[in-house]
Amino acid sequence: MAETRSAEPDSLRAILGGRGGAIDATLPVAAFVLGLVIAQVMALPAPQPVYWAGGFAVVVAAVVAGVRLAQGRRPRSVVLGLLGVVVAAAIAFYTGRAIDFFLPQIILNAGSALAWAVSIVIRWPLLGVIVGGLLGQRTRWRKDPHLLAGYQRASWAWVGQYLVRLAVFIPLYLADAQVALGITRLALTWPLVAVCVAVSWPLLRSALPEGHPGIRHPVVPG
Repeated sequence: MAETRSAEPDSLRAILGGRGGAIDATLPVAAFVLGLVIAQVMALPAPQPVYWAGGFAVVVAAVVAGVRLAQGRRPRSVVLGLLGVVVAAAIAFYTGRAIDFFLPQIILNAGSALAWAVSIVIRWPLLGVIVGGLLGQRTRWRKDPHLLAGYQRASWAWVGQYLVRLAVFIPLYLADAQVALGITRLALTWPLVAVCVAVSWPLLRSALPEGHPGIRHPVVPG
């Protein structure tokens, strides 16, 4: 039993995804920041820096998408990632403000924080929905009162990560700090997700009694 419990943290990380997805999400942002810096060094007049930065981001996102598709990644996730970058660049092109490239990310984090919090309140914690779905359990995990309580506790960590990003992103957005926002966007992607996953496990495990077989094996009363 101890062997099963000790393996769970690695299982949780594997289930929720490794660094690949987070790295894919950061590369277009890094390209956008690089484009801004190059445009500033060249002293290009507005709105050319927006076109440089947005163009770099879309090109890099397209390259990443092509590589992932060649590696056999699911087309839907790849297309959604590329579409997100294209939409962000399109908004920046339309407004002529480089800072608006980050507006969809801010809105997404606000919506995600609200959705995760609501899911906890209505006793359908999204961490359980995601992990249970990936494990093929459907809603069976909800019939295990200990797993349900654990997923509710752990889901608060995910609400917290979105609130941390908003607390950093919104002031920088309002200050029109384009490069600074891009850098913090990079810093608060994979590292923050890694911390969130690491914190999720002890929160989840704290609700499981001694002898519980773990997240892969819900215990249904009766």
